[in-house]
Amino acid sequence: MKWRPIAGVILRQIYLLKGSPVRLFPMITWVAIDIVLWGFITRYLNSIEGHGVNFVPTLLGAVLLWDFCTRIMQGISTAFLEDVWSRNFLNLFASPLSIGEYVIGLVATSMLTSALGLVVMLALATLVFGLHFLAMGVALAAFLGILFTFGVTLGILGTAIVLRHGPASEWLLWPIPAVLAPFAAVFYPLSTLPAWMQVIARCMPPAYVFGGMRQVLAGRPLPVHELGIGALLAVGGLALAGWTYGRVYRHAVRSGLLARYSAEGAG
Repeated sequence: MKWRPIAGVILRQIYLLKGSPVRLFPMITWVAIDIVLWGFITRYLNSIEGHGVNFVPTLLGAVLLWDFCTRIMQGISTAFLEDVWSRNFLNLFASPLSIGEYVIGLVATSMLTSALGLVVMLALATLVFGLHFLAMGVALAAFLGILFTFGVTLGILGTAIVLRHGPASEWLLWPIPAVLAPFAAVFYPLSTLPAWMQVIARCMPPAYVFGGMRQVLAGRPLPVHELGIGALLAVGGLALAGWTYGRVYRHAVRSGLLARYSAEGAG
């Protein structure tokens, strides 16, 4: 694996942003809207709650973490779709670029764009609503690491879906975070879910992250064992996603699907 091709994939996305700064708008706007909307919701809940419970860290913190995971996934998917929309996908693989280098380039691009969104979310949540999320220290780093890995997994699987079924299937990508959110127990403990949903939730790394976050915010020790399970699930899911993407890519090459790939669709 060579770093120059990876840098080339990243540089292409940077040039896209430089040539069309309006692309930065959704990266900042949607995360800002989420933080502002949920920030005022938490303020309202605090105003009607009579037991001294502070909803800001639990609800607004959950929104921040889940948005970060979602942006990681969408960053990878969007960078991939940029190549599809511009009919550049086939050109990439006419070069010596390997599939591994391409995927790593997409992940690195997503890291850059998601970092921008994370900074905006933290700034708004801290300055406007008084969320001192960085005070969690090492725990926050563990939460972000697991969610980053899970977001990368979803992004790779999402691009595999489009690569296998054609550009029209991109509409299957955008609802994925919304579909998974109830199982991830973003805003409530696992015990709230029915038994069958709990089984699915325990197979998802975010459920361990948000459960751990609520424990830390409640003043209890960091659940290292549960976070360890979440980390193992995240790494295992990432390995499975990479294997799946490789299989789909090889199928596209052998079947001729890659050569026919265009913005209108693939057979």
